[in-house]
Parts: sequence; structure tokens; C-alpha cells
Amino acid sequence: MQAFLFFTLHDRAMHANSSPIVSSQTGIHEQLPTLVARHATHTFQKPVASYNQRSFDQNIGIWKKAGSKPLILDTGCGVGLSTLHLATQFPDHFVIGIDQSEDRITRNTQWPQAVPENFICVRADLVDYWRLMLAHGIFPARQYLLYPNPWPKIGHLSRRWHGHPVFPTIVALGGLIECRSNWALYVEEFAAAVTQLSGQDVQAERYIPTHTITPFEAKYLASGHALWRCMATLPPKI
Repeated sequence: MQAFLFFTLHDRAMHANSSPIVSSQTGIHEQLPTLVARHATHTFQKPVASYNQRSFDQNIGIWKKAGSKPLILDTGCGVGLSTLHLATQFPDHFVIGIDQSEDRITRNTQWPQAVPENFICVRADLVDYWRLMLAHGIFPARQYLLYPNPWPKIGHLSRRWHGHPVFPTIVALGGLIECRSNWALYVEEFAAAVTQLSGQDVQAERYIPTHTITPFEAKYLASGHALWRCMATLPPKI
């Protein structure tokens, strides 16, 4: 019934030109446990930007007017196709897709004519958005981090979400947290960081989607890349 929403094999063939990730890093970064521990014991003090506060206030207002349904965060949503898919998959939820690029979220070249009404895509900085969610006691039912920038150089650990000072906030928000990547090490590190903070045993696993829900997922799969994910269901830290 929803087949019109998904990429066709022809679409995948047209995008099968992605190069695999190359990195000199061969295992979980040796500094990851120390970095995660440091971030867990130090409050991230960066002030929230005013435009992020305004965006957050407007978005939460829309969510409340829609009935304050269980909330899904689609973080780094790009053109918003994954947000659309999640809204279709979970019609009893409300999905907020967030991306820092206004160009990406306003592009929407692959959307069908009829779309569900239980989602919005917004421009905001994720670091501020996650912190505002926690500060206001708004805990999502699900969080998706789909194919984030892998930052594959060894010196870029702190740029990966699990190495960023905001990572303890992501974990504190709880819900079902799912991370996907075409770089196994990214997901293995993400899982290790979640395990360290939550005490829950989280593992990376190979993942073959029945339907691709982001342009990157379709492109990587068509290019022959192995896809990886980890999932954890965590209680919010109220």
C-alpha cells in the first residue's frame, strides 16, 4: 500500500556510485572510554542559540496542538525522506525531522503528492535541540541517527556523535535509540558508548533493510556497501 514511498531498483541503480569509507583506524578508538567518561561528568556549557530556541518553541507548540503524541526524533534528517517514512510507519506518533541545513530540508524532491500530517521537518542545530528537549523534560519514544557523518580520521573522534559532549544528553533522553551507518566502526563505537553510559549491553549488527528510507541508505546499498546498526531501549533520566 505504501510502496510508492520507497526507492525502486532503478532508483538504486542510478545512485550506485558511492565509495566505501577508508580509514587508518582499525578498531574502537582507544580514547573513546575516557572521552565518554569525561563528557558524562562535565556539564556542556555552550549557550543555546536564539534561533534554535525559537525553532524548538515553535516545533513543540505544533506537536502539542497535534495531541502530544509519542514523539520520534529523526536527527540529521537531510531532505526529510526518512522523516516521511517514519511518519508513515508510525502513524500514532509525531515525528520531528531536524537538520542544520535549510537547503536540504526545503529540497524535498522525492516526496509523493500526498503526505501524512504527523511530521514536520525543521532547521536547527542538533546539539541545542537535544539539550532543549532534556531541559524541558520532553522525552522521545524513539530517536534515529541515520547515517551521520562518519568523520573517519583517527583525530576526528570528538566530531562523531558518541565522542561529542552532547552524547550523554542523547542517552539521557532515552527511548529506542537506533544508529545506522555504512562504517562498522562507527556503529561499534556508538554501541560501546551507549553501553558505557547505560550499563546495557548494546551490540552492532549487520543490517539489510527491507525498504530503504533515506537517500544515503539507498545509495550505499546499491553501491554494495555493508550496512550496520545498533539499537537500545533506554529509560529517560528524569
